[in-house]
Amino acid sequence: MRAPLTRDAIVAATRSMIIDRGIEGVSLREVAKELGVTAPALYAHVTDKRDLLAAVAEGQFARLVERFEAAVSDVTDPVDQVRASGRAYIECALEEPELFKVMFLFPPAALAGEAPEHPAATAAFELPSAATIAAIESGAFRSIDPTMAILAQWAACHGAATVLLMGLGFDDVAREQLVDAVIDTMVRGLLA
Repeated sequence: MRAPLTRDAIVAATRSMIIDRGIEGVSLREVAKELGVTAPALYAHVTDKRDLLAAVAEGQFARLVERFEAAVSDVTDPVDQVRASGRAYIECALEEPELFKVMFLFPPAALAGEAPEHPAATAAFELPSAATIAAIESGAFRSIDPTMAILAQWAACHGAATVLLMGLGFDDVAREQLVDAVIDTMVRGLLA
């Protein structure tokens, strides 16, 4: 007997398919086939493929928020929180690269100055931003527009993750060296 079809079950199946096949391998027809239902049955729970991918992205942003919270849970210094958040971001991308791609089909609304449509995406942007603002306010980081500082950090960590996902053959040591170099350079550029 098949479990009842729910939005959560559809999102979970889609998430698994993305991990296994990449975004390109996901269609509503394939999701329905995986769940043993017809594609029209999905429409009682999702609007379209974009709605489904947005739900997967929101779940992944929620996992990133959990990682950020865990990374800074015992860290009181805001500069060290910035470092820990940067590392958590890169590690999250490396552990689930296909889901990382899906996340940024739906970037945080805060980046565009819009009302939050995806609360977890917005939280994932705001949580590490708080450490940056605290570092600026404490004088640890130089006086700089907080938005620019936050975007520079995000660009650095996102860039490092993207480079590491390109398949350039980094071993564990080289990967760690690159992550350390990016985070150290990013922080040094902001220190007062």
